[in-house]
Amino acid sequence: MQTINKTEAAEVENIRSLFQTMTKRFGFLNKNCCSVDGMEISLVQSHILYEIDRLKQPSVQQVADSLGMDITTFSRQVQKLVQMRLVRKTPYPEDRRIMILSLTTEGAYIAAKIDAEMNEYLAEVFSHMSEFEKETVLRSIQLLNDCMAKSSVCCKPMYGSK
Repeated sequence: MQTINKTEAAEVENIRSLFQTMTKRFGFLNKNCCSVDGMEISLVQSHILYEIDRLKQPSVQQVADSLGMDITTFSRQVQKLVQMRLVRKTPYPEDRRIMILSLTTEGAYIAAKIDAEMNEYLAEVFSHMSEFEKETVLRSIQLLNDCMAKSSVCCKPMYGSK
């Protein structure tokens, strides 16, 4: 295990603090991220609706992979969305073991409302920046996403130490 000095430890703690603050401000720790017409939608459910809409009739496995979720947890969330009448599961005609996901009319409406709210929120946040600052932030986020994709520990919880 690699050891770090006090200066590096303080820098890492500052970086973690920045991410903790951003997580809180985005509401990622809230049980429900959105309420649309009285319907409470969790953050995970919001992400699932977004991915189904983005991928256009994907399989269950495609969406789970896209979100980096294990299939058991994902399936439970999809079942809740089916019960809420936001998502439809239909067997793939060529292989009935594969389930295709699509948004119902109400699901598409809810996804569109959440999308509009997020776009409005982000537009308001970016309105406090110059065009240069906005472009710098977006380029930096893209760079961070690219580096996270290359990381050997990205998207995996780190419990304890090895």
